Amino acid sequence: MADITRRLGWRHLRGAPTAHVRHHRGGQLLHDGPGLSFWFRALTAALSEVPVDDRELAMTFHARTSDFQDVAVQATVTYRISDPALAAARLDFSIDPDTGAWRGTPLEQLGTLLTETAQQHALDVLARTSLSAALMDGVAAVRERVTAGLATEPRLPATGIEVVAVRVVALRPEPEVERALRTPAREQIQQEADRATYERRAVAVERERTIAENELASQIELARREEQLVEQRGTNARREAEEHAAADAVRAGAEAARSVRLAHAEAEGAQAVGAARAQAQAAWLQVHTDVDVTVLHALTASRLAENLPRIDSVTVSPDVLTGLLAKLGTRDRA
Repeated sequence: MADITRRLGWRHLRGAPTAHVRHHRGGQLLHDGPGLSFWFRALTAALSEVPVDDRELAMTFHARTSDFQDVAVQATVTYRISDPALAAARLDFSIDPDTGAWRGTPLEQLGTLLTETAQQHALDVLARTSLSAALMDGVAAVRERVTAGLATEPRLPATGIEVVAVRVVALRPEPEVERALRTPAREQIQQEADRATYERRAVAVERERTIAENELASQIELARREEQLVEQRGTNARREAEEHAAADAVRAGAEAARSVRLAHAEAEGAQAVGAARAQAQAAWLQVHTDVDVTVLHALTASRLAENLPRIDSVTVSPDVLTGLLAKLGTRDRA
C-alpha cells in the first residue's frame, strides 16, 4: 500500500521499491515506475499500484483418484507480475488517492486464477492415477503437470503474470483411508520390532546359556581337580603311612635286635657272674671245709654280729631281770 500524505489540497505519494506506480491525469501517463515519489491533486489523478515482488500463493484442494478415493493436495505457487502495465490494464490495481489502499481485490483475483488453473491440471493427472500410485509418486507427477500447465496457460502471460516455481507440499488421503493404509505398515514395523526383540532375547538367552555352561564346565573341572587332589592326598597319606610303618618296622627291628643283643649280653653277663659266684662260693666252701668247727662257729658269730643292729644302750627293767634270774636258777638246778 502506497504512503500518501495531505498538504493543502495536494497529495504526496511515496511508493515502495517493490511496487510499480502508474499516475494518469486527463488520460495521460505522468508517472510510471517502481519506488516513485511525487505530488498530485486527488481530484484529477488516477493512480494504480502493481506489486512486482515474488509472491507465495498457498493452495489446498481436493481431487479424486482413478479408484474413486479422495485426496487432499497442498501446493505452493511462486509468481511475480512481470508486466505491470499489462496487469494494471487487465486487473483493477487502482488505489484510493487519499488512503493509498486498493479499491478492488486484484491479488485475490490473481490467486483464484492461479489456483483454478493449477487445480485443473492436478485433477487431470490424479484422475488417471490410483491411490497407491498417487501416494508413492503423485507429488512429483502433480508438480510436473502443474508446472507444465501453468507454463502453457495463455491467460497468465496475457495478464502479465510469470510463474517462478511450483511446489507440491503433500498429497494426503482421507483420515480413515490413511489409517487403513498405515495399519499394514505399522503391523509390519511392529512385527520387525517384535522380531528384533525376540532376537535380542534369544541372543540374551543364548549368552546366558553359554555363561551357565561355562560356569558348569568350570565347576565340573574344579570338582575333577578336587577329586584328583583328594586322590593325590590319599595317595600321599598312604605313602606317608607306609613310610612311617616301614620306619616303625625298621625302628622296631632295630629295637628288637638291640633288646636281643642286650638280653644276650645280660644273659652272658649273668652267666658269667653266676659262674664267678659259683666258683667263689665253691672256693669259699672249699676253704671252710679245711677249717675247724670251732673256727666256723666263731666266724658265724662274727658274721651275725656284723648283721645285727647296733645297740647303743640296754635298759634292763626289774621284771626282765627277775625273769632272767628265775631262768638261770632253774637251769642251775637242772
